[in-house]
Amino acid sequence: MNRINLICLGVDSIPRALNFYQKIGFETTAEDHAPVVFFKNSGTKLELFNIHELAKDIDKTNPPQVNTEGFAGITLAINMKSKQEVDAFFALVAQHGATIVKPPETVSWGGYSGYFADLDGYYWEVAYGEDWIFDDNDMLIIE
Repeated sequence: MNRINLICLGVDSIPRALNFYQKIGFETTAEDHAPVVFFKNSGTKLELFNIHELAKDIDKTNPPQVNTEGFAGITLAINMKSKQEVDAFFALVAQHGATIVKPPETVSWGGYSGYFADLDGYYWEVAYGEDWIFDDNDMLIIE
């Protein structure tokens, strides 16, 4: 079973989130009135679903309380092939409304990374490591 096929982000507004993710390079054939969006990224797929509908999907009779405030203890990550790619991606997400939480910098493990929050408050790390190797799908190889 050693895999994750989908990561679903519960979002307040699919049209707003879809617009943001498309502007930063995520590809999909979905339109802004779609009830669910799947992006065509390499490896694990990213999904957008209305957060309140997601809670009802988990338990229709007693849905978990939706909490859109604070840090949920999870981050998503995009691994880049150079410091310049990290910097360029940060400029792109900032241009489209993301909050830069930690600008890219050299970090304790020797790489270069920073964090931004998307329009729904999900934290993303964008990082580069000079010893990283990628497969044919641009997925980071971790040995």
